[in-house]
Amino acid sequence: MTRSLPTAAAAPFVSLRSAALASALAASTLLSACAPLLIGGAFVGGSMVAIDRRTSGTQLDDQAIELKAVNRIDEITNKRGHVIATSYNRTLLITGQVPSEADKLAVEQGLARIDNVRSIVNELTIGPDSTLGTRSNDTLISGKVKASLVDASDLQANAIKVVTERGTVYLMGRVTEREANRAAEVTRGVSGVQKVVRVFDVVSEAELANLKAAPAAGSETKP
Repeated sequence: MTRSLPTAAAAPFVSLRSAALASALAASTLLSACAPLLIGGAFVGGSMVAIDRRTSGTQLDDQAIELKAVNRIDEITNKRGHVIATSYNRTLLITGQVPSEADKLAVEQGLARIDNVRSIVNELTIGPDSTLGTRSNDTLISGKVKASLVDASDLQANAIKVVTERGTVYLMGRVTEREANRAAEVTRGVSGVQKVVRVFDVVSEAELANLKAAPAAGSETKP
């Protein structure tokens, strides 16, 4: 797993295709009851099983981890603060705000005890909750980032999960070093992005080739 905290350079504009995709992505997020958006044969904002680099078992583990985390967070914080837990390949990213350092530590320790959690990345900040306007802006930024990743022909956009909190974009996924650097570069060029944090599981090109071959062979092994 690699992490970097560079400051983003804002891009002067987003391509028309990116803007259209961003709008569609934002709509799919707000209208969860609707069917997921299909772009180029790959689901965006919906199920990624067909092209996901995680095994189906790991994907189910990640879903279970996130569901358990919601209840655990409420128990720990008594619903104080704004905490979001995102799991990818059993790495649990914690973002948002809590009132104190004690709350931050308690959340981390509590979520670390959830079954199948492999590692914790605690990015909670201390202070007041983000506003509804800030969260709406973060949703828009995430949509634009996803659209820009789709525009990048040298990336598999749906292999990368995007989480945005107060303008900081967290990138998750199983990627090569080249893909990690390229995805961070693309993200920094998106308007509104303040900082990029890489929370990737970096694999070699040979490992990636094996990951791509595994579904075709019916492989289902846990890392």
